[in-house]
Amino acid sequence: MPIQVLPKHVADLIAAGEVVERPASVVKELCENALDAGATAVTVEIRSGGVEYIRVTDNGGGISRDDVRTAFLTHATSKVATADDLESILTLGFRGEALPSIAAVARVQVLSRRAQDELGLCYVIEAGEELSLDDAGCPPGTTIIVRDLFFNTPARAKFLKTDMGEGNLVGAVVEKLALARPEVAITFIRQGKQSFATPGDGNAASAVRAVLGKPFAESLIEARDSNNGVEITGFVCKPEAARANRSQQYFFLNGRWVRNGTLSAGLEQAYRGSIMTGRYPACVLYITMPPQLVDVNVHPAKTEVRFANEKAMFSAVYAAAKYALGADDSAQLTVNHVPLPVMNMSQPVVGADANPPAHKMPLSNSYTLPPHAPEKPRADLHPPLQVHEDELPALLTKPSISSILNDEFRIASCVEMFGTYFLAQVGDELLLIDKHAAHERMLYEQLKAQAGEMKRQVLLSPLPLNLGREEVAVLLAHGELLMQAGFLIEPFGEDAAVLRECPMLLCGHDLHTQAAEMAGYLLAARQDLTTEALDWIFHSAACRAAVKANDPTTQVEREHFVQQLLAMPNIRHCPHGRPVMVTMTRREIEKMFMRV
Repeated sequence: MPIQVLPKHVADLIAAGEVVERPASVVKELCENALDAGATAVTVEIRSGGVEYIRVTDNGGGISRDDVRTAFLTHATSKVATADDLESILTLGFRGEALPSIAAVARVQVLSRRAQDELGLCYVIEAGEELSLDDAGCPPGTTIIVRDLFFNTPARAKFLKTDMGEGNLVGAVVEKLALARPEVAITFIRQGKQSFATPGDGNAASAVRAVLGKPFAESLIEARDSNNGVEITGFVCKPEAARANRSQQYFFLNGRWVRNGTLSAGLEQAYRGSIMTGRYPACVLYITMPPQLVDVNVHPAKTEVRFANEKAMFSAVYAAAKYALGADDSAQLTVNHVPLPVMNMSQPVVGADANPPAHKMPLSNSYTLPPHAPEKPRADLHPPLQVHEDELPALLTKPSISSILNDEFRIASCVEMFGTYFLAQVGDELLLIDKHAAHERMLYEQLKAQAGEMKRQVLLSPLPLNLGREEVAVLLAHGELLMQAGFLIEPFGEDAAVLRECPMLLCGHDLHTQAAEMAGYLLAARQDLTTEALDWIFHSAACRAAVKANDPTTQVEREHFVQQLLAMPNIRHCPHGRPVMVTMTRREIEKMFMRV
């Protein structure tokens, strides 16, 4: 095939594929433009997950009639003029790709007026082609309406989630923007119903409460640190409020939500020894630093960043979290801050050898701490399960012990070692069994066999699920799937849910954490894969319900356990692939002692 220059509409579609992945991408780009235009109020409205309709309205500077056509040309931007500008980016957008990419795959209408203009404009562009530009009466600011996303690229639409799933992703984007800019009043409307609204009073605690809810806000404590030109303020959670996943770790760098493994690692290291393995601290942390020391031009979505000195950032987050945990005034805290590289303001950052300015970025947000609630014991975090009196016998029976004696496997002796292993003599064999791994696999097989007909326990008092809005939404969206796994979760008021039924095997276990883990998995899943999701839920539930190391067992319980395991020859590995049992014959032992 000869080399040729692509037609404009084909080139536009390719560029759109890099920037506009789904409705959430559109909302992110339009909101960032609104914030960069100086808006103090932004309203986002979507229908059908944003595929059918997106409207973003702001009270920012507006667009002039002379500029509106140019704004929809590739690489047209008012935020970057020279290569040097890329080294000091403080705006959210800067590439000039968003509007043309959106217009290439949707029907777009723009209503805009600058404060100094008597008349505004109405500009309509569809699939990259201008349809009209007329005068219009409208308030100062800009409204952009995007309809029928991917109408001209149906193959792209096939990769979208359900309307509920896409709407959840849009909600997550708006949440992060609202948290990032407490000084801006941000409202999110979904299917005609207001999901949340922030006051825009510049108080980070107000934004956290409006977006993430009162229970989450009241679990936070103040965090801060200032060193080497890096200033960190905001909140981290109390140790007992640690989460089952990292979904509520929010880091904002110079007003932009970012993902970065170094920041998460610094936070989690500060909690080491304070929370259980498998639990993760939550946070809302605001980081300000010289823009020359961070590269935000790493990823098309501008959510991943690269620091000139990763160690310094790890140290700063660690110190801020340690301050919150109360270790700053004792000898326990010996944070050795790693100095940031020094750089010349006029030179681009090449590595970690340049020279920084000796100034701090000004903070745009003020912080008011949420009420400092008295500490509660861990058992009070979630309401205890309540069951009917006639259900108690079933709950008090350990699943691992409720097996039937089998004459085929006569156990001469069975002891427990290190609180973790059973050592059993069965005939001429010596078995070493990992009790948790074996029990986990047995429960997994039992749950899988009951799929769709799970034995469920009705909770006398429904368990409130104090999760994030996005987590609640994804659980409710997968209600049928969760019912197959034995969980009945129902909505409860605005953006909240309760657990009404659970699998019998999980009675008495930490159901709130189980729900949070399921939500985290479903949010991370790129597609709604029912079989795989159900399998993961069975794995997770079995692991939670299985007997743990140092759980006490009696001689009778151990013997019954071993007999049940031996009666299931297909169980020789746990759901994670680890062996559940190793065997030595009498002859092998005698050979070791040179008896044969």
